[in-house]
Amino acid sequence: MNIAARRAASHTLRRPCSTIISTCPRRWNSTFETRKWSTPLAQTLASAMKVTGPIPISAFMRQVLTSPEGGYYTSRESGKVFGKHGDFVTSPEISQVFGELVGVWTIAEWMSQGRKKSGVQLMEVGPGKGTLMDDMLRTFRNFKMFSSSVEAIYLVEASPTLRKVQKQLLCGEEAAIEETDIGHRSVCKYFDVPVIWVEDIRLLPHEEGKTPFIFAHEFFDALPIHAFESVPPSPDNQPDQPQEIMTPTGPQKLHQPLKHANTPQWRELMVTLNPKAVEENIEGEPEFQLSRAKASTPSSLVIPEISPRYRALKSQAGSTIEVSPESRIYAADFARRIGGDVRSASSAKKTSVSKTASTPKKTTPSGAALIMDYGTQSTVPINSLRGIQNHEKVAPLSAPGQVDVSADVDFTSLAEAAIEGSDGVEVHGPVEQGDFLNVMGIEERMRQLLRGAADEERKKTLETGWKRLVEKSGGSMGQIYKVMAIVPENGGRRRPVGFGGGIEV
Repeated sequence: MNIAARRAASHTLRRPCSTIISTCPRRWNSTFETRKWSTPLAQTLASAMKVTGPIPISAFMRQVLTSPEGGYYTSRESGKVFGKHGDFVTSPEISQVFGELVGVWTIAEWMSQGRKKSGVQLMEVGPGKGTLMDDMLRTFRNFKMFSSSVEAIYLVEASPTLRKVQKQLLCGEEAAIEETDIGHRSVCKYFDVPVIWVEDIRLLPHEEGKTPFIFAHEFFDALPIHAFESVPPSPDNQPDQPQEIMTPTGPQKLHQPLKHANTPQWRELMVTLNPKAVEENIEGEPEFQLSRAKASTPSSLVIPEISPRYRALKSQAGSTIEVSPESRIYAADFARRIGGDVRSASSAKKTSVSKTASTPKKTTPSGAALIMDYGTQSTVPINSLRGIQNHEKVAPLSAPGQVDVSADVDFTSLAEAAIEGSDGVEVHGPVEQGDFLNVMGIEERMRQLLRGAADEERKKTLETGWKRLVEKSGGSMGQIYKVMAIVPENGGRRRPVGFGGGIEV
């Protein structure tokens, strides 16, 4: 859902030569140019597909969410995205207590790691309107020892529109914002530390002796996914394979005949134009649809091989999986910032090869990452691509740029990537959001707020909000949303608060 604007700027739509096999190129009639498209971005995407053919779901998501020319997060006002007047409401928007408890968790983890007196960095990827960070900073203001240890606040945000909203909330309307070598900079209104915006997490510094606390709330669900389906081996009596493939420059003959597969193969699910809408111009037909690639693509040959969880499903014909390589990259980045690139360091010693300038030089693990999103606890996500508009579920391929597109987060995949990224971390969770918030004391905090509520309407809003966050029946937020923590490796001696551990003072 939220925060896809933090994604890196949109990439060019491309399609590998082997994506679709065709014996003759499709012809498009004149209605393609004259039809009324649902959005300008729909026409742009259709024109690209007319030339290159179907595109991966990942490319479609990246364009509809972050394209500078009509992307959902990069071209819409924040009020039309978040909140009751937008398309969806996030946990921080429902109740201030959510951000306050995340702040309390951060302070508890800081205390457990020895109360570092300096070098604490607060980082949030995809901060939306800035509501979560604002509630956290307001909480930190009451803990002087912690707030005095904070040296900077970093926000990974690609949307200029959202950056302005965040600046007003966190720094004040009158605060100046200046451009820097890596992004933009202003000053926090709660305590005198810089607020620094970058468009890509790779622009943030890796420094020895720093303690980063990283937050990702409804961030991973909007990162692009690839979807694959396992197909059985081709029967011996199948007709000969076509000897021509469609490429971006037109049909090309193959030098060698394609051979039938004798083992199960992954085929990527692609986004393609719907002929009924584009060719026949039938009213009400969707402009885009999913189709299975007729041959292997580079992605289908490589991506499902990155984890034994995916490889185990390959032999089961009809199995489908959703994989987000970009999510794994972020999780590994979080881990290296916390635990250091220990694997690379040991490898460098064995091979006498010096580490590159981009490799973290951290020797003492510190900090933590808290990932909050909806997704699966242990299973691989399937068929989870969804669209949200005006608080209702809609077809995810409809009205590109006007619909929020997201998919379930594979938390086990994130854990795998974090552990592979650094020997210096361990992963806890995921736990259900309702359980996490209850352990963190949401009921006690709500009692405090209710005692100070000015009127019955305010009390009703508070009660409705916190119960919505923790309710677990019928697929409510307290159940479908999960929380995962990445913390320094400690040999199993300590579990973080909310994941089976207590506060260490």
